[in-house]
Amino acid sequence: VELVESGGGLVQPGGSLRLSCTVSGFTLSQYAMRWFRQVPGKARELLATTGSADVSTVYPESVKGRFAISRDNNKSMIFLQMNNLKPEDTAVYYCNRPTGNHWGRGTLVTVSS
Repeated sequence: VELVESGGGLVQPGGSLRLSCTVSGFTLSQYAMRWFRQVPGKARELLATTGSADVSTVYPESVKGRFAISRDNNKSMIFLQMNNLKPEDTAVYYCNRPTGNHWGRGTLVTVSS
């Protein structure tokens, strides 16, 4: 099982980024997947889940209406669309498969002017 995040970088406040997670070693359509983020010194925060039936949920009030999770099972990828980014969104973003607790290495998002 391998999860590889990409798409992070430096963006100005109010900007957008689309993170990708490419998975291998399993059939994505059979698993729920999640996005987390972590600020140094703080606990990892659950952002969103996409179920195997493509039902998606976004959790924290701080990102509702701005972040959206999606998946493309044919491409073995999940995505996190992030809009209207704020400096407090700066963090390392991780892709996770909860079954078996598999994690990617993360991608850094920095929101700064």
